[in-house]
Amino acid sequence: MITEFFMPMKSVPTVTHQQKQVHVVNGKPIFYEPDELKAARSKLMAHLGQHVPERKYLSSIRLIVKWCFPVTGNHTDGEYKYTKPDLDNLQKLLKDCMTDCGYWKDDALVVSEIVEKFWAKMPGIYIKIEAI
Repeated sequence: MITEFFMPMKSVPTVTHQQKQVHVVNGKPIFYEPDELKAARSKLMAHLGQHVPERKYLSSIRLIVKWCFPVTGNHTDGEYKYTKPDLDNLQKLLKDCMTDCGYWKDDALVVSEIVEKFWAKMPGIYIKIEAI
């Protein structure tokens, strides 16, 4: 089974899962998502919700993701983006959203992951999921 799609976005979410906040109440830590992180999660969920596979992946998968950020400055279409945000942090939020949408039973099923980020004339996120 293969699922493949591109989610065009004028602005690709750059806030990461790492940006959760903690507040201490009566000596106990309370974790929460700031508004910017909630907005990024909502945006990803809305886009991902349009591409949920008919059947949930239940065994090992390869996940290929290409983050395409709007071209700025002296950068060119297709040039690798070597500045923040970090790919591992972007991936965490994306995979959490994919799990919540029902793409797979658990993101632990991702046994192979190819992730890249580029400057692009057509910004968005390309995703390919392959059962292996």
